[in-house]
Amino acid sequence: MSSDVRLASPQGKWILLTTVLGSSMAMVDSTVVNVALPRIGRDLDADLAALQWTVNAYMLTLAGLILLGGSLGDRYGRRKIFVLGVVWFAAASLLCGLAPNVGVLVAARALQGIGGALLTPGSLALIQASFHPDDRARAVGLWSGFGGIGAAIGPFLGGWLVDGPGWRWVFLINVPMALICAPIAVRHVPESADGRKHGRFDVLGAALGAVALALVTYALIEARNGSLVVVLTALAGVAAGIAFVYVEKRSADPMMPPDIFASRQFTAVNLVTLCVYAAFGGFFFLTALQLQVVAGYSALQAGTALLPTTALMLLFSARSGELAQRIGPRIPLTVGPLLCATAMLLMLRVGPDASYLVDVVPALLVMGAGMVTLVAPLTATVLASVDTARAGLASGINNAAARAAGLIAVAALPLLAGMGPDAYRSATAFDHAFDRAMWWCAGVLVVGSVLAYATVRRPAPDCRRPECLTHGWVTAPPLEPRVGKGRLE
Repeated sequence: MSSDVRLASPQGKWILLTTVLGSSMAMVDSTVVNVALPRIGRDLDADLAALQWTVNAYMLTLAGLILLGGSLGDRYGRRKIFVLGVVWFAAASLLCGLAPNVGVLVAARALQGIGGALLTPGSLALIQASFHPDDRARAVGLWSGFGGIGAAIGPFLGGWLVDGPGWRWVFLINVPMALICAPIAVRHVPESADGRKHGRFDVLGAALGAVALALVTYALIEARNGSLVVVLTALAGVAAGIAFVYVEKRSADPMMPPDIFASRQFTAVNLVTLCVYAAFGGFFFLTALQLQVVAGYSALQAGTALLPTTALMLLFSARSGELAQRIGPRIPLTVGPLLCATAMLLMLRVGPDASYLVDVVPALLVMGAGMVTLVAPLTATVLASVDTARAGLASGINNAAARAAGLIAVAALPLLAGMGPDAYRSATAFDHAFDRAMWWCAGVLVVGSVLAYATVRRPAPDCRRPECLTHGWVTAPPLEPRVGKGRLE
């Protein structure tokens, strides 16, 4: 179907509503779970490794399958795959909410990630495929803005649910959202697909990538045991990663074409992405615990405490992108990580009975300023580093790299900081380990800053800018759909 729906029409408003609801399900869930971790640990008698898996099981399947999810929508119909993702995500959320033990919870979180990989790229692709070209940019802007609002209220909502009806409602709330979203999509959203011929799906590549991430993550989380199984798992993870690269080189239609890395700028910016989002992933995972375990905040207070960072992202990221267009990306991508590193060191002041205004707010404001400075220019530079026809692929790879970096950070930071299995049950032990972790995060950000200064150059003046600069994900860059039939052309 041609992309001719007008934004002002009733159908246009229904399309915008269902895509916002769908993306908000995945976005809110990814931000509220960190706030619920201490309560989950106490209720299910889970150690720190189990809490790490509660976060990482979701990120593992999402990072490993998000590129495949976009391809499925292109071939079989974007609405169909989007609705499947919404229903899948809701069913997995229901299983999370009813989980009798931490093993079931972790398995359900992995299933949630599969649903997220289906619906996350699909929500933006539906907008690009459905709306008239004259309304498309405004529709994407509204989608991004509402998404940012969802990211801002997510931790607050999660804290209120944890302190009120209980942590299980952090997951159960997705069910009524899906019951609204899916029927609207079926009734009002036009079906669309890429009519060009396709080769086979790169299922083997996707499987090897996910297996490599899973094995490395397991080895890092369990490394404190120092067993032979951990060593063998780590070696198997490295072998799976090498096999992934080999398969991608030999595949006729690879999920991650190796030749896209022929662009030095693209490779460099993705290395910066790995550094930056590894630090972000570790920061948001540990800070939610630090505020509750050490500073004595309630879940609601901890969730609300994080609002300044997301609010700054929502308000100023688009302006940051415009500034980078004028002065080039090198300075923002150098200064932004340094500001975030400063914020990590300011978090060292957050200890027992920390004052929110004196100790917490300054760090979060500096953190927000750093993220505003670098996130939009990073996304724009990734897209400017490749041909226009591969912008969506470049965005998907960069998004997957960011999520994989966060996944590895959540697995590795507790090990590097010396956190034991019961660290989160002791305020003193967790406080000391948190301080060491912040030093690690700050160091990784400095490495990212140096990489950006040494490798990033100003793109060509006619490079295309992403339409979704203000989308408020704090743990991954905005996504940009691929250019193709029925989409941005």
